Amino acid sequence: MATLKYSRQRESIKEYLSKTRSHPTADSVYLHVKEEFPNISLGTVYRNLNLLADIGEAVKIATPDGGDRFDGRTEPHYHVVCTSCGNVFDLELDPQYMEAVNQTANQYFDGTIDNHTSLFYGTCSECLKKNSSKDLK
Repeated sequence: MATLKYSRQRESIKEYLSKTRSHPTADSVYLHVKEEFPNISLGTVYRNLNLLADIGEAVKIATPDGGDRFDGRTEPHYHVVCTSCGNVFDLELDPQYMEAVNQTANQYFDGTIDNHTSLFYGTCSECLKKNSSKDLK
């Protein structure tokens, strides 16, 4: 595989992803990176996000609303999508649990399971607070 040419724009995108826990959309990343690189195009951001995901330096999270989210945290972990506000959150589960799921799946697959992803759905604490305050009125 050819060596990837260094790009200040890609590095800025990667740095932003590594510092945020908001699991931003490409549009959100674009708005942030545009502050540093005013001439960057949305297409460049999309291409770089997909490239970072392809080479394992970011994680692409396909959400049910069709808008992909991106995560700079690349070690295996789960995500939760709030069905009320649409935000994506990290779900911290014991890594042994993830390995147990791989081992169980391996028992039912004619091949080898290396890894898996799961996306959970629920309501975040902020939305629960908002909904309970509406119920009190």
